[in-house]
Amino acid sequence: MALTRSTPIPVDLAQAPLRTIRPSDAVSVYAHPRAQLVRLAENGLLHRLADGYYVVVPQDMVGRRWIPGLESAAAGIASAIYGVENVIVMGVSAARLHGVIPRALATAVVAVPRQHRPIVLSDRPATIRFVKRDTSSLDAERVRTELGPTLATTPEQTVLDLAHRPALGDAEADVSSAIAALFARSDQARLRQLATEQRRLASLRRAEDWVRGLP
Repeated sequence: MALTRSTPIPVDLAQAPLRTIRPSDAVSVYAHPRAQLVRLAENGLLHRLADGYYVVVPQDMVGRRWIPGLESAAAGIASAIYGVENVIVMGVSAARLHGVIPRALATAVVAVPRQHRPIVLSDRPATIRFVKRDTSSLDAERVRTELGPTLATTPEQTVLDLAHRPALGDAEADVSSAIAALFARSDQARLRQLATEQRRLASLRRAEDWVRGLP
């Protein structure tokens, strides 16, 4: 089948969670899904994120240069692997979605139920890191991204996660200011409750020390 920019993306693929698909998601649509997805990408209807992962290009961006944000791309890839309800954007990536780390990062961090090797993106010098966690125990909320809604840790959970592993995500220089901003918008009773339930009281104390130490 010849593909052009006017060729529609099949509905089942266009409506995939966070618009992100793999060849295995297209086996019911195409006899040779990998080759067809490559052709759709060549014609600007899909954007290739990494080997075997594509995102549907918004209709108004077809034919124009477009690339989704790193955190959106990470959520999309993780959702394609584990299901959209089983992944939670966390750490510095959650801080980015909450708007407290303004600069773009080169590492995205996603909590998932089973470990997965890091995925290096092909459309930019960036890496997705997967952290095995009991995602059902994390305090999360649904946030909007350019690819659709995804779960991300709440400000309270993000404070604890950043204080617990400040180097995770290779943005340690941004962590103290991110914690301070999130701490200010956190429900303090909820923050202490989570720290107690998750045995992160030491992380909470570290976060409090950083907040007090900021000018």
